[in-house]
Amino acid sequence: MTVADEVYPDQSPDIADNLHDASLKEICLFLSEYSAWLLGSGATSIRLERNVRRMAKSLDCEAEMTILPRHIHMTVCSTDRSESYTYIIATHPMPISFDINTRLSRLSWKMADEGLGFSEVRAQFKEIIKTPPANKYLVLFLASCANAAFCRLFTGDWAAVGVVFMSTLAGFYLKQVLSEKKIDVRLIFIICAFVSSVLGSTASLFSFGHTPDIAVGTSVLYLVPGIPFLNSFSDMLDGHYICAFGRFVHAVVLTCCLSLGLCAGMMMMNLSMF
Repeated sequence: MTVADEVYPDQSPDIADNLHDASLKEICLFLSEYSAWLLGSGATSIRLERNVRRMAKSLDCEAEMTILPRHIHMTVCSTDRSESYTYIIATHPMPISFDINTRLSRLSWKMADEGLGFSEVRAQFKEIIKTPPANKYLVLFLASCANAAFCRLFTGDWAAVGVVFMSTLAGFYLKQVLSEKKIDVRLIFIICAFVSSVLGSTASLFSFGHTPDIAVGTSVLYLVPGIPFLNSFSDMLDGHYICAFGRFVHAVVLTCCLSLGLCAGMMMMNLSMF
């Protein structure tokens, strides 16, 4: 969906030179796609805004955008504001990726500091978005170790640590499988929290160790949506209130789904919640 004042054939040579042989339409479409990937990979609104303006300045044009929870409204205009192009794009749905996030941000600095041309930047962008995800089995193992470490941090004994490691291993693997099948993320959180809490309850059921309650409580910590909460707080501080509210509500909904699965698992195992 576009609303455009495109670059006309009789456009002055100065403007064409300033755009480095790229029309405002091409620049706007590229910056829109760049923004959709950057926001989808877990970037904050302030990072997105600064990166896009940095790249637009390198192309001798100006960019203004409205960042919404699921859409970006991008407008690019020439420096004298005689020509402009506007495009609305949906954010790219993808798992949070710090790798893609960092590489896209680095690309904006390369454009500003090294003077990369538009065609070269676009080629590098296409390579970045093809970045394969991290090895899922390595991520599975490290996430299980991290959650087990949380159990130990909250004074859980080694028996509880072992139970949390196994419950996280099972729950996180189930999360990966369900995500690959494109199941709704809210349902995924409920199911995984339920499975992990049931497995975490085995410490109490079979009297493993002396801290079975900590094993149950920390078995679902890997599902806590920390990045959406942090990003919503960052957006609020920067004045992006609509995006901040949308991200906060999304994080709260996921937290409620996590709690629902945890409570269902504890009820099934006949464990007291208080």
